Amino acid sequence: MANRHYKKWWLQMPIGFLFVSAAILAIDYSLDRRPNDEWPVWVVVSIVLFNLGIGFLGSAFIHKVKSDLIRKERVKSKPTEQEEI
Repeated sequence: MANRHYKKWWLQMPIGFLFVSAAILAIDYSLDRRPNDEWPVWVVVSIVLFNLGIGFLGSAFIHKVKSDLIRKERVKSKPTEQEEI
């Protein structure tokens, strides 16, 4: 059974990867635009996207750990057949 932390992890992990991937693409685009005056804008965009991605991935990691701890607690708290007898 999925808890709310698992659902948040499932949503935030792909969003984080998308932001990091977009940042890498923006970095690549800005490197191709060096002679142009436009490249500093793309560097700033890539930094913002990368930081957003890292933030989402960090939050997703925290929710995954919380989800695993909750699941582990549920398994421990279920009585076994030997304890009931």
